[in-house]
Amino acid sequence: MTVFKPKSRMISVRLSEEEYSALRQLCDTTGARSVSDLTRDAMRALLDSPSRKNQLGKHLEDFQARINQLDRKVEALSEKLASSERHQES
Repeated sequence: MTVFKPKSRMISVRLSEEEYSALRQLCDTTGARSVSDLTRDAMRALLDSPSRKNQLGKHLEDFQARINQLDRKVEALSEKLASSERHQES
């Protein structure tokens, strides 16, 4: 038998009829006992996922890598342009 932790806090969210119906259908599909259980599981999944800070950090690392790559390409183009100008002067 499953032992449930007592619930002491409650939140309230307003839904349209369509949203609520979709959640009820999802309960049937996933086997959730109730909309509350379904939403609690969804919130737990969000809380257990990597934090937004980590996700933002990853995006910043990707952005920095792209900037570094562009910087190297600009530097290479500058060198080619300078070399081309030197050849034209000769």
